[in-house]
Amino acid sequence: MDNQQLLVRIALDAWNLNVKRTTDAFNGFTDEQMFIEIAPGRNRLVYLLGHLTAVDDRMLPLLSLGNRQYEQLDEAFITNPDRAIAGLPAITDLRTYWANINDVLTSHFNQLTPGDWLQRHTSISEEDFVKEPHRNRLSVLISRTNHISFHLGQIMLVKK
Repeated sequence: MDNQQLLVRIALDAWNLNVKRTTDAFNGFTDEQMFIEIAPGRNRLVYLLGHLTAVDDRMLPLLSLGNRQYEQLDEAFITNPDRAIAGLPAITDLRTYWANINDVLTSHFNQLTPGDWLQRHTSISEEDFVKEPHRNRLSVLISRTNHISFHLGQIMLVKK
């Protein structure tokens, strides 16, 4: 295994571990418990589940891996804060969306070569990428892994 392969493997292992831990954490709550607040007046677990799902879904076009599957989640979980939108999707649907999007991402991730990971993502122009080659697909994976990890820490604060 060369250095590029090793670095990509490390990043993918961190991604997979954080997705698994977050899935396990969400699965540790009943559907009713998903409406518990992280802290008084803060986001509820349901919001974090929808938010993480929507953010992961946005990775598909950002990494040139395909079209989004759950754009309908943006209004409730990206554009607006928790409780701003009435009529959230059912918890069972959100759990399914979370599992599906991460299965799709994993399938795509496993097909990418180290060279593919070092290509630009769609939020940076070709001109800017020449000047800043570190703004690549791998950097997106790392930042999204950190994002999941941050919210996992919040989930762990919830008392059942």
